Amino acid sequence: MLEPLTNPQIRQFKAAAQQLEPMLKVGKAGLSEGFIRSVDMALSQHALVKIKFSEFKEQKKELAPQLAEKTASHLILRVGNVMVLHRPKPSVAAPAAA
Repeated sequence: MLEPLTNPQIRQFKAAAQQLEPMLKVGKAGLSEGFIRSVDMALSQHALVKIKFSEFKEQKKELAPQLAEKTASHLILRVGNVMVLHRPKPSVAAPAAA
């Protein structure tokens, strides 16, 4: 379960997303397993990912939250045919001292 984001965090991510170009596009295959894996990998590497709907534009209101849920990420915004997802990078535990 993800921790809810605070309003200042959401504003910060929205501001950062303005500078991003879409990394992935929802195409004819929709939210296929391969696409979900691609989004998951992008979130692992970048934490903030912009995705464009080139297909399924009529269903974007339903698909955006579904994609966030399937990738265990926060839906930061959905404007026009673009959505932004955020997932915090996992914190790496320091090795225990011997």
